[in-house]
Amino acid sequence: MNSVYIGIGSNIGDRESYIKTSLKRIQEYPGVDIADVSSLYETAPVGVTEQAAFLNMVAFLETEMNAFQLLEILQGIEQSLGRERDIRWGPRTIDLDILLYNHENIVAEGLVIPHPRLLERGFVIIPLHELSPDATIPTTNKRIDSYLDHIEDKEGVRLWKKKSAGDVFALFES
Repeated sequence: MNSVYIGIGSNIGDRESYIKTSLKRIQEYPGVDIADVSSLYETAPVGVTEQAAFLNMVAFLETEMNAFQLLEILQGIEQSLGRERDIRWGPRTIDLDILLYNHENIVAEGLVIPHPRLLERGFVIIPLHELSPDATIPTTNKRIDSYLDHIEDKEGVRLWKKKSAGDVFALFES
């Protein structure tokens, strides 16, 4: 099995519903198991700042798929949920990014792992740290917790809904 962390975000419409739906669709694929999720965080937009705040989280998956197969699945889910790629860093119904895949470095057309901006984003580092503080970044071999104090945009990340014990979808019950 391959261990994968994905970043999930939404800032259009019912943000929480888009995130929940994307997780359910990921879970429906044979050979993919959502082992854990972080809490939900509300975050200020990056890049194009004249847009609504995002909800973000990180999910830990175990999968039999290779990184390219998983990317194809995630992009299909984005498209099915109305994701448009008109504006870089613009508003989106759903954004699904592979952050880490095993301990691999992958540089290919359309796919770079670790995600190239992973270490610059509080909305990624904070929920990733929540799930796995001792995870290491393959390009630096440093633990994720060593980056927490160096994130410039962490003030723009606030806990929106704390994960409680239970299954992956318990976060969305209430």
